[in-house]
Amino acid sequence: MNSVPEPANPKKINLLDFDRKGLAAFFVDLGEKPFRATQLLKWIYQENVQDFDLMSNLSKSLRRYLTEHCCIETPEIAVEQLASDGVRKWALQTQCGNRIETVFIPEEGRGTLCVSSQVGCALACTFCSTAQQGFNRNLATSEIIGQLYVAQNQLGDSAKITNVVMMGMGEPLLNFDNVVAAMNLMMDDFAYGLSKRRVTISTSGVVPAMYRLTDVCDVSLAVSLHAVTDELRDVLVPINKKYPLHELMEACRENAKLAPRRTVTFEYVMLEGINDSLDDAHGLVELLATVPAKINLIPFNPFPSSVYRCSSNNRIHQFKTLLNEAGIVTTIRKTRGEDIDAACGQLVGQVKDKSRRHLKLMETHHVA
Repeated sequence: MNSVPEPANPKKINLLDFDRKGLAAFFVDLGEKPFRATQLLKWIYQENVQDFDLMSNLSKSLRRYLTEHCCIETPEIAVEQLASDGVRKWALQTQCGNRIETVFIPEEGRGTLCVSSQVGCALACTFCSTAQQGFNRNLATSEIIGQLYVAQNQLGDSAKITNVVMMGMGEPLLNFDNVVAAMNLMMDDFAYGLSKRRVTISTSGVVPAMYRLTDVCDVSLAVSLHAVTDELRDVLVPINKKYPLHELMEACRENAKLAPRRTVTFEYVMLEGINDSLDDAHGLVELLATVPAKINLIPFNPFPSSVYRCSSNNRIHQFKTLLNEAGIVTTIRKTRGEDIDAACGQLVGQVKDKSRRHLKLMETHHVA
């Protein structure tokens, strides 16, 4: 091994912050060959080895350097909860003292991990409990991929993570570089090797970042839609004021061009008397007429201080039937993990409502 420079920062370098391309550059800077990156990835993610001295195909001098200057550090489990339906939720503590939440959802034939990208969220969607705590910071790549690392180790041989959805706390596309690096590791054959069809990123509609994602990372796309008019979406999903529906739909059409038969998933939370009329369903059909789409209808999960109610089962099924008859594949998301606040929109625990924006919606739509 060639002589290597001392790290400028006395704190150890967390190697989970690098995808394969980043690790290759790191090793080249040390005077090593780029293939060291693939060796290290296999040790960390496939062999679950954190002790550099046990990485036998690395030279002794390189192992010594890594031991002195680097680390493999994940968030630590603060709380683990098991729901009555088998869903697991972990509250993970980062080195900065923040807590984030990760949820594993077991299903027949697959296991889905819902991963957070930020501490809190800045987008202030009024129906989401996570948004009510405000925004703290972006997660590092190590803190994102670390959720998968910790979850798989906790599950052991009892369950396998086959799918990852970036639908936990935060707006993934507002933490673009770190999220993309983590998703690269999820799909890397030398790390977790997940199919691009099994890694999904959800966005509330950060349009410029959607175009950028289309250029650099081919993963499945889900869009939090929730309204078919700009007037309503401006209130439910405030980022719509910056990137209105016509711009969002154009970005979705571009993403769908990446591959034949590719579709964009649209998430639509069902709010009684707000967005669940049959006129809304017809509007959804019209809005998505030129976008290859499938729709996930999400029964609203109430949280403390929420002013919304979930649409009735009857109305949700009527809504679904209309969409299906229009030729749009539509499913109703089964609520999971509700008894441990692990259901969609509940990833925060007990929070204080820091926003009064919902009052405007109550007045506009006469919510009792």
